[in-house]
Amino acid sequence: MAWDEWEQLKAEAARKAATRTQVNQAEPSAGPGTDGDLVVHDAELGRLGGIAYRLRDRLRRDSDHAREATFGAAVELSNEGLRMGTALTTLHDAWNSKSRTLVDACGHISNHLDFTRAQHKKDDDKVATSVSVSAIDTYMK
Repeated sequence: MAWDEWEQLKAEAARKAATRTQVNQAEPSAGPGTDGDLVVHDAELGRLGGIAYRLRDRLRRDSDHAREATFGAAVELSNEGLRMGTALTTLHDAWNSKSRTLVDACGHISNHLDFTRAQHKKDDDKVATSVSVSAIDTYMK
């Protein structure tokens, strides 16, 4: 292999490596007032998690108000031989299923935001510790 060929292969490899390391970079105009970096504020996550939790509790409580009355009416209508009773039972079951799904989704969002806050705290602590340890290491050498 000639020296020129070796230099050409090295330059090509460096160019490919530079291209690969540019993945996951955002444009500076990624958002209003940002420089493209992802910023997470603990207070905002906490506020959103609290909203999701309160919404979950209200949905769980408020979506259940008419459940017993609706089911009772469906049974009475069915007992009287009216097809509307069957339709009301179907509506009752669909409402319960959909409202439970929504309540569960709000709970999942709240739990995920709590987990995210805790994980960011751990990550920040780990970075702070590793930075301070590496700074100490440089002075020890």
